[in-house]
Formats: sequence, structure tokens, C-alpha cells
Amino acid sequence: MFRRRTDTATEEPSANPEVVKSGGKGRPTPKRSEAQKRNRQPITAPRTRKEAYQHARGRQARERQKAKEGMARGDDRYLPKRDQGPARRLARDFVDSRRTFGEYFMYLTLLILLLAMVTPVTIKTYVYQFGWPVMLVLIVGESIYLGRRVKKLAQERFPEDNVRGLGFYTATRSMQIRRFRMPQPRLKPGQKDQI
Repeated sequence: MFRRRTDTATEEPSANPEVVKSGGKGRPTPKRSEAQKRNRQPITAPRTRKEAYQHARGRQARERQKAKEGMARGDDRYLPKRDQGPARRLARDFVDSRRTFGEYFMYLTLLILLLAMVTPVTIKTYVYQFGWPVMLVLIVGESIYLGRRVKKLAQERFPEDNVRGLGFYTATRSMQIRRFRMPQPRLKPGQKDQI
């Protein structure tokens, strides 16, 4: 049962060693001293505590700069949680591809305040009675409209994504001044065909 079979022919090793060795690396193994010399690298550890602090600050500054550039590009790895995902990217592109009343909110507010200071009292009352309410109605109405459109688009294109809070995200993006939006706009106004 556990004996060796004698009827099978035993193979004799061939006289040619290249035939036997088929998977070699094709070069001799280096000596340990040679391998250690090759792996040696100069020590770059800081000598003083102050030097170590400077190295750490430089490394952190480089990481922050890399994260800032990634966030400006819209790279999901560097974005905060609220800005990540394809539905949020769609909302940003949707808002950035059109001009909105909300992005001119600060400019309109300054204009109304200047008009109120410069104009006579009778005109001031009209500015306060009609200027502010009309501006607020336009901005709020547009924000609601944009939020609903983006939610509907996101549900059609990304049914598996969560669209909760997407309308508010769209509204806040539409009220930011275009230059200060973060992540920076990828589309210019009028590029609606690329959404």
C-alpha cells in the first residue's frame, strides 16, 4: 500500500544543465554586501527640533496646496462630503451654465443702498417698497425653480443617488458670486448643451 512502485521508469537527469533549468533569472545572485550597498540611502532625518518642525510645516503646506487645487478642479477625493457625487456635479454644472439673479444679489443690494442714500425721500420710499421685495421675490422664485429642475434631472439620470438636500445645494450655489464659487465653475454661461 505505501510501497514505492517499481514498474515506472525513473527519469535520469539530462547531461545538459540548461535544459533542466528553464525559469532562471539569467544572472548570478549578488553578494549580501553588494545588495546592502545598493540599498543604502543617505539619512535625511532632521538634526534639530526646529528643522523637524520646518520640514513638517513644509509638507503640510504642500498637502494643503494639493488639496486646494484638487478642490478647485472638482476632484471628488478633495471635496467635502456635501459636494461629492455625480448628482452634486450635475447641480453645479446646471447652475454654472446660466446666469442667475442670485449671483447679482450683492451688487443689486449695493445699488439699492446707494440709490436710497443719494435720491430724495420720495424716491427712497419707492426703492424700499418695491426694490427690495421685487429682488427677493425674483431670487427666491428662481432658487425654487432651479432646485426643482435639478432634482428632477438628477432623479432621471442618477436614480440610485440620494437627491435629498440637492435643491438647497442648488439654491445656495446660484446665490454665490461666480468668481468665489468653490469648486470653481467648469462651464461658462451659455454652455447648457454640455450638461
